[in-house]
Amino acid sequence: MGMTMTQKILAAHAGLESVEAGQLIEAKLDLVLGNDITTPVAINEFEKCGADSVFDREKIALVLDHFTPNKDIKSAEQSRQVRGFARKYSIKNFFDVGCMGIEHALLPEAGLVGPGDCVIGADSHTCTYGALGAFSTGVGSTDMAAGMITGRAWFKVPSAIKVVLTGKPGKWVCGKDVILHLIGKIGVDGALYRSLEFTGSGLKYLGMSDRLTIANMAIEAGAKNGIFPVDEVTEEYENGRFLRRPAVYKADVDAVYESTVEIDLSALRPVVSFPHLPENTKTIDDVGKIKIDQSVIGSCTNGRIEDLRIAASILKGRKVADGVRCIIIPGTQKIYLQAVREGLVEIFIEAGAVFSTPTCGPCLGGHMGVLGKGERAVSTTNRNFVGRMGHKESEVYLASPAVAAASAVTGYITDPDRI
Repeated sequence: MGMTMTQKILAAHAGLESVEAGQLIEAKLDLVLGNDITTPVAINEFEKCGADSVFDREKIALVLDHFTPNKDIKSAEQSRQVRGFARKYSIKNFFDVGCMGIEHALLPEAGLVGPGDCVIGADSHTCTYGALGAFSTGVGSTDMAAGMITGRAWFKVPSAIKVVLTGKPGKWVCGKDVILHLIGKIGVDGALYRSLEFTGSGLKYLGMSDRLTIANMAIEAGAKNGIFPVDEVTEEYENGRFLRRPAVYKADVDAVYESTVEIDLSALRPVVSFPHLPENTKTIDDVGKIKIDQSVIGSCTNGRIEDLRIAASILKGRKVADGVRCIIIPGTQKIYLQAVREGLVEIFIEAGAVFSTPTCGPCLGGHMGVLGKGERAVSTTNRNFVGRMGHKESEVYLASPAVAAASAVTGYITDPDRI
């Protein structure tokens, strides 16, 4: 019986010739990731079991990104604990204020994850790295602690859904629209504990930024992971970047998939996800007139330079509407600097937006844009659950950078073709 990409990677890391869906395996890890919220819990478990060493100081990445720069005493204490652990065990890949970034933008940029890797992270959006042809998935902090100690993790091998992408997307359609469309089609539990494996002739039109966004939000369909084949786009991105030797795995022609979903990219329109689930989608043509109080452009989903360029192309020469707060957050320090050098930051500030240090910030209602009672935000983040960005009576509408920027200008959720 043939294997999918995910199954081949897991088999290789388990030292097995083959695996099948539902099989329990123990696999070697190429990287273990934690952030300023989840790592303190993992450290507590690490110390509770009496561990006094990590499996490999170069295969652990600790990123302070959710509440940094620290917003209060509690977040400061969490970061202090992580700093102490990183110093004690000489963790090579420790990222603090000044060199940090949003973890899922930072790790690919830094070349720490790549094709054929097996990665766990104590953050649900660790599935981002499937865009690079890796198996990566989110775990709990206890599993993170075990991973830091042993360099191994237990997995139940997932079954798979094949997503076939065809056609060329239109001007304002990007990876965010593709994944929101897919989630709207199959639902937030449509891929529960399955691997979403993307393929098809349409892949050549999706850049790495698009792929990272799509893989990032595989979890919003309930998936264990999302994964893309390694092709010319991957190779160009990883050339001179990835720090280890890539391992390229291809799905067998007789690989077994539970189902197949086909998406014609040329038929897509910009998509908006209404409160309070990512599956509650409508095309921009069916949105109606929805007033907003805030527009957020950034996050691990859409804080890359390509996203900022799109936002700048719409905001240039225009002003943010009265009564609207437009918050723009680059994914990493490198992206921040590039945006400065390209003149994007000047465009944002002249338009009346604010430009932040890299941080998860408002995505989880942390800081830099928490919503009050009754307020609405259009956001390029990845979740719109009740109270996700602040007050439980606030609302979050998920959309692409183009829609978020256009909406900031008009004060209403707006088709970028109509400004």
